[in-house]
Amino acid sequence: MLDSYSRNINYLRISVTDRCNLRCNYCMPPEGVELIHHKEILSFEEIREIVSYCAELGVNKVRITGGEPLVRRGIVDLVKMLSEIKGIDDLSMTTNGALLDQFAVPLAAAGLKRVNISLDTLNPGNYRHITGVGDIRNVLAGIEAAVEAGLTPIKINCVIKSSRDEPDAREVEAFCIEKGLQVRFIKEMNLKTGAFSTVIGGDGGNCKSCNRLRLTANGKIKPCLFSDLEFDVRELGIEQAILRAIGRKPESGTENKINSFSNIGG
Repeated sequence: MLDSYSRNINYLRISVTDRCNLRCNYCMPPEGVELIHHKEILSFEEIREIVSYCAELGVNKVRITGGEPLVRRGIVDLVKMLSEIKGIDDLSMTTNGALLDQFAVPLAAAGLKRVNISLDTLNPGNYRHITGVGDIRNVLAGIEAAVEAGLTPIKINCVIKSSRDEPDAREVEAFCIEKGLQVRFIKEMNLKTGAFSTVIGGDGGNCKSCNRLRLTANGKIKPCLFSDLEFDVRELGIEQAILRAIGRKPESGTENKINSFSNIGG
């Protein structure tokens, strides 16, 4: 379906939880964030119904995000449910990789096609500093498990301050070349100030060609990451929430004062 600027909206990103097992300093403030109450989180059946309707409108690409999606209980079951929806031919996930060693094989068996994995450094000390509690060995094991499970192409999301020539970024790029992985460099963003740019090595951040909608863990359809606009599927119904989101998708992002990356996904 085309929006008001003739962009074909065929991509839905689904945040299945606002919980995460890491505390990355560019995503979560030191004081933490207010978590969504469990009863407000969409059930798997609700998510399946939303995706099914989107597929009828021409959405064929779905990405599962968080928070960290692998901390959502039963996530493999959801993947299987979504993989069985007619018209969805590109089902992927963005993960920090810390639990992927355990989940790669069952996710692939359930129908997940590929993964994006967050990795900002190969230095164990720097990784612990960035993530607060993370152990880089878990992520590296997760990457190997994803390769073996066939969740390819594997894309590595590397957050940078300003340049891909930063030492950590260069090490990550060399690692990806060695392992046959694709790397994307993402400059740090700020929802509140509207600071974002095009992903280096990807297509995110290019408003002119943006083809996506976002579904928050508590059932809000957002037409733009950098906008306060959102449409509640429970209040409006699935059809109206989606059609209004597409109809009011802005030409370009501005700022988002009401969400955080932990509850909307990147």
